[in-house]
Amino acid sequence: MNAKASIKRFGKMFTPAYLTKIAVLTAISFIMYMYIKIPLAFIFPSFLEFQFSELPAMLGGFALGPFAGALITVLKCVLKLPFTGTAFVGELTDMLLGLLYVCPASIFYHYRKTRKSALFALLIGTACSTAGAILVNRFISVPFYVEFFFHGNFNIIVNIVKPLYKNVNSNNFYAIYLSAGVLPFNLLRLGVVSLLTFLMYKHLSGILHWEIKSKKQEEKPMQQELQAPSEQDEVLMLEEMEENELDKNTFPQE
Repeated sequence: MNAKASIKRFGKMFTPAYLTKIAVLTAISFIMYMYIKIPLAFIFPSFLEFQFSELPAMLGGFALGPFAGALITVLKCVLKLPFTGTAFVGELTDMLLGLLYVCPASIFYHYRKTRKSALFALLIGTACSTAGAILVNRFISVPFYVEFFFHGNFNIIVNIVKPLYKNVNSNNFYAIYLSAGVLPFNLLRLGVVSLLTFLMYKHLSGILHWEIKSKKQEEKPMQQELQAPSEQDEVLMLEEMEENELDKNTFPQE
């Protein structure tokens, strides 16, 4: 019975308003993912792209729930797949790391909707995604790039990062790249996204819940109409009481 109720409740989520907000946030996230990137090649390797496309997904996760945040993250990356320049690995990596950021944070906030909890939720998401980025770069992304693009020649990727990390070589590459590149890069990038989410969510919450606000405004006149007859009834009761008093005075009982 509980399973049926959960499925029914889950189905009721997909209202026109809900789907519209998902579509809008996904479109914004996709545009940011495709075009809004800040080069920081003087600090980090050039292939680490500083972008903020998780922001709409996190706002959606806070406002609409964890499923919405996850859906926006997945759709954004799926839309980018036809334009891939990394044989889909970059997009799939971004999808995984985006889910590791958005889902833990929005799940935590879903059960504790306070300002303090929102801050803590964003810290949890940042920590999860940063830890995931270290593991993914170590065991998936970098090995794939070396094999697929550089035909197993590890020295090529070492030379790419050498202008930034002078002492790097094939033996200490992962130690230097992960600690001096991936770790601070993700902490900085997700820290900026988290700060923007924390500052913007309160101001955008009304827009993201516009259908609830509209429903309340529609209910107010109905409540007033329901209250009006009760006031009339009170007046009628008072008039009836006055007439009864007059009747008592005119026809006193013995």
